[in-house]
Amino acid sequence: MARKNEYNYFDAFVNLSKFSLNSAEILHNTLRNFGTINLSDKIKEMHEVEHSADIAKHDVVNRLLKEFLPPIEREDIISLSQKIDDITDAVEDVLIRIDIFNVKSIRPEILEFTQLIVDCCNSLYLALQEFENFKKSMTLHSQIVKINSLEEEGDKLYINAVKNLYQKSKDPIELMIWTEIMHRLERCCDACESVADDMHSIVMKNS
Repeated sequence: MARKNEYNYFDAFVNLSKFSLNSAEILHNTLRNFGTINLSDKIKEMHEVEHSADIAKHDVVNRLLKEFLPPIEREDIISLSQKIDDITDAVEDVLIRIDIFNVKSIRPEILEFTQLIVDCCNSLYLALQEFENFKKSMTLHSQIVKINSLEEEGDKLYINAVKNLYQKSKDPIELMIWTEIMHRLERCCDACESVADDMHSIVMKNS
């Protein structure tokens, strides 16, 4: 627990997760309104979020270097900070690939995937709000379980989407583009689950 006037690492985790949630919302809204917006502006907006997240992550590490007695193990703070930041990076990667591959329209299942990523990031944000009180929280465990369940939904969606793609298209360029994009989307869900797994491990070590 953070004492009064001390740097609160748990608040920092929540702040980092806000960047992830923001990036997921930008991705979903950009693809949902694809064709009616300026993609380059959205990429710039996304990069600004990613850059701010990097600064926030470095602040956590810099604070930790000066910390005498952190509330949880240093390695756990560094790992959790990095893995939350990895989500933001993974989400940005999707939008970058959309631009690189010169995508002209968005497949319906892609919007299902981006909504799932928003849900996953939101559940993670709620879980991290509870994380500081992990010894007493009545909802943290259920939030972690929900993130794991959403990741499983992501796996199923990825398998079905790729299978459907290869059943309906024989165009090698189209197959290459959407296989890569779907893989990047699935990695976003994996990144969320990785944070949830870290949280569970920290709870178990400190309970």
